[in-house]
Amino acid sequence: MTTTIGFLGLGQMGRPMACNLAEAGHEVLACDRSSEALAAVAGKQRISAARDLRSLAEACSTLILMLPDSRIVDGVLWDEGGLATCLERGALLIDMGSSDPNRTRDNHRRLAEQDVALVDAPVSGGVKRAIDASLSIMAGGNEADFERALPVLEKLGRTIMHVGPVGAGHALKALNNYVSASGLLAVCEALVAAQRFGIDPKTANALFNTSTGRNNTTDVKVEQFMLSGRFDSGFALALMRKDIETARSLMHSLGSAHDFVDACARSWNEAEKTLPAGADHTAMYTFAQQR
Repeated sequence: MTTTIGFLGLGQMGRPMACNLAEAGHEVLACDRSSEALAAVAGKQRISAARDLRSLAEACSTLILMLPDSRIVDGVLWDEGGLATCLERGALLIDMGSSDPNRTRDNHRRLAEQDVALVDAPVSGGVKRAIDASLSIMAGGNEADFERALPVLEKLGRTIMHVGPVGAGHALKALNNYVSASGLLAVCEALVAAQRFGIDPKTANALFNTSTGRNNTTDVKVEQFMLSGRFDSGFALALMRKDIETARSLMHSLGSAHDFVDACARSWNEAEKTLPAGADHTAMYTFAQQR
């Protein structure tokens, strides 16, 4: 049996995810503040546009949020006319964006008072894996709510892990992106040093990929997006910087070691201020060359 799924946020990741749900047989009621984003899915079979948040909430008992950050999520939920005022009891909200884990916990507590379930299920894998529905999904929430969300998540990802209570998915997403960002920064600085020593950066990266320095950046980003000069992986530097800041804030709040994340955050903040607005996160290579 298929259900109508509400989908908020038709950005570079959200658009193919919504299409995959429709292709799997679900009716998708989509919502985005951008008319261009809605136009991009107009005419797709089983996808229609919601008039407003109220009509979305009234039509759907399962809703997905694919929004950039907690500020926007909180606005969608709690501003005047927001979802929280019109969601029916028993509804399931799945936050698949990169929200702050502590604010996710607060939203869970407030929504539970209205008998609305919240599962945080952020994704990893980028636009390419959003398109082919092979995303890695890390879900936080109680077991019963996760089981409710699972049939939907299975249409969007290949690896789906229930990683802990509400907020755990968003915590791990931020920590994962911090690890990814620190690895990318290290690769950029190493490639610049290799080139200045007279080593072809392509040769250096090939060596990294056959040695212990291999990571996601050396494997799938250096040649395709960085050495090529394309810098168009589909994930903005500003979003990576935001995720690092989320991880940094979390680590500080927990009293865990944070010297390295502090240094990483400084570099990404400086890069965002230096590079053109809207720069792709792989343009960190350009920033490393300029320093």
